[in-house]
Amino acid sequence: MTKTTLLLLLFCLLSLLSSTTAEIKTLTINSDSRPMILFEKFGFTHTGHVAIAVSSVLVSSSVNAPNPDSSRLGFFLLSEESLLQVLLEIQQNPHFCVLDSHYIQRLFTFSDLSPPPLSRFDRSYPVSSPNEYSLFFSNCAPETRVSMNVRTEIYNLDRDGSKDFLSAGLTQLPSLYTFFSILYLGFLAYWIYVCYTNKRSVHRIHLLMAGLLLFKALNLICAAEDKHYVKVTGTPHGWDVLFYIFQFIRVVLLFTVIVLIGTGWSFLKPFLQEREKKVLMIVIPLQVLANIASVVIGETGPFIKDWVTWNQVFLLVDIICCCAIILPIVWSIRSLRETSKTDGKAARNLAKLTLFRQFYIVVIGYLYFTRIVVFALRTIAAYKYQWVSNAAEETASLVFYLVIFYMFRPVEKNEYFILDEEEEEAAELALRDEEFEL
Repeated sequence: MTKTTLLLLLFCLLSLLSSTTAEIKTLTINSDSRPMILFEKFGFTHTGHVAIAVSSVLVSSSVNAPNPDSSRLGFFLLSEESLLQVLLEIQQNPHFCVLDSHYIQRLFTFSDLSPPPLSRFDRSYPVSSPNEYSLFFSNCAPETRVSMNVRTEIYNLDRDGSKDFLSAGLTQLPSLYTFFSILYLGFLAYWIYVCYTNKRSVHRIHLLMAGLLLFKALNLICAAEDKHYVKVTGTPHGWDVLFYIFQFIRVVLLFTVIVLIGTGWSFLKPFLQEREKKVLMIVIPLQVLANIASVVIGETGPFIKDWVTWNQVFLLVDIICCCAIILPIVWSIRSLRETSKTDGKAARNLAKLTLFRQFYIVVIGYLYFTRIVVFALRTIAAYKYQWVSNAAEETASLVFYLVIFYMFRPVEKNEYFILDEEEEEAAELALRDEEFEL
């Protein structure tokens, strides 16, 4: 793969990335030959700053390569508006060095390093032009490998002079997550009240649903604390660990609850069939892999060589899980339709089919919105409004929970068991219709 192709791939990836939480990061680059390394993407206000400390720098060349020009290696900032111009420069001249572009904000090159054996550099740069910038390291010296320790500190200054380490479009996240965590705690309290007042109608699935609400609330509380500490100190103070733990439990519980409701477990039957057990045995290990990928993506960054691969793994696993949890709902609808032709209980079966069909539509709508619409919002929204996609995702999740919990709430006469003899004939006609075929 040529240098030009690598640069084009990197810039295409950059156009799809959303702003990251710019914690204070200490990174180690070992014998890296990539022509371009992306460190951070950050939304700056007019009081933005970038502090970079580089130490233990070692540049090595192959045997046949000339000694590298230290001015051909360095750090720079690139705004979103300048991305296309730089791409055009690279396409027009494959040997063009990005550090020579007039569209970048060059910070420093290796010619500014202190002489060996220290070979270090430490400086802070103001960013007075508000925009979303990406911090890059560029290596324009052919056949060279770079090793170095890099410490980055990217932030905006608040009115009181304090540092805000969250991107301009994400600084509202601590308040947003706190607000939704309070809503979920209230939701959980109400669900416990509903279950307590309808003890005879409570099934095991309702207890799992209560657990789901609990871990969703805990996940949001940890997310709020994580973002708060990153915002004010640049480091999460361990809240990221709790966040990933509760996120894993919450996601596994969510997919499990959808699968179990879709199979009618504890409502229609007290057991799972073999194929339904296989779905759970596939979904849960895949979610373990997805959460490992999520931790790698969140805790490292695009500077690691396998970062793109981990993103692809996360996306593939998420798609497989979303497809897998739909299957039990389809199986239940088809099974109920076949049963309705022989058991002579048309009204009851019509109610069950209607409920499952509504559940199917709600799940599909939720998956579509959170996977496609939210991604679109994250891609097209201005950098100052990146928080809107997070708000949309949490709002959609809350609506989904409310609808599902209402549909399958513990009540004396659940829709699963409705039987009205007066409507039996009308139900039989409705069941002959093909509207329940998927």
